[in-house]
Amino acid sequence: MKLFKFFGSVKKEMKLVVWPTFKENKRDTWTVIATSLIYAAFLALIDWGMLSLLQHFLMGK
Repeated sequence: MKLFKFFGSVKKEMKLVVWPTFKENKRDTWTVIATSLIYAAFLALIDWGMLSLLQHFLMGK
């Protein structure tokens, strides 16, 4: 059956996968968290700046 052949080939491929070590996984996780925080701070700064400009020009504050 094609299904058994498919799962057999999946099993073979999974044996060839090189999984990351705990140290690599931890490093990559912290990189994602740090990058997300930097982008969040950047976007918050842009949002705050745009809000301030709009309030200044439209409402005269």
